[in-house]
Amino acid sequence: MKKTKRILALIGAVLLILLYAGTLIFALTDHSQTHGLFKASIACTILVPVLLYAYTLFYRLLRKDDSDDSNDENKAE
Repeated sequence: MKKTKRILALIGAVLLILLYAGTLIFALTDHSQTHGLFKASIACTILVPVLLYAYTLFYRLLRKDDSDDSNDENKAE
């Protein structure tokens, strides 16, 4: 499980670096579509980490409830 978490964390970090690089490239280039791409890149740079954090928080809450239920069943026996 630790290896999977590390791989997913690495993928997330690479994704964020690519988003930052894309934002920089869109900010420096002058093209008719660049303005829209720049806005989308800024939005994704903010939304992707927030959604990933919300997902991990939700996952931890669900896993914590499952582990508490299994511990209660073991104690009852």
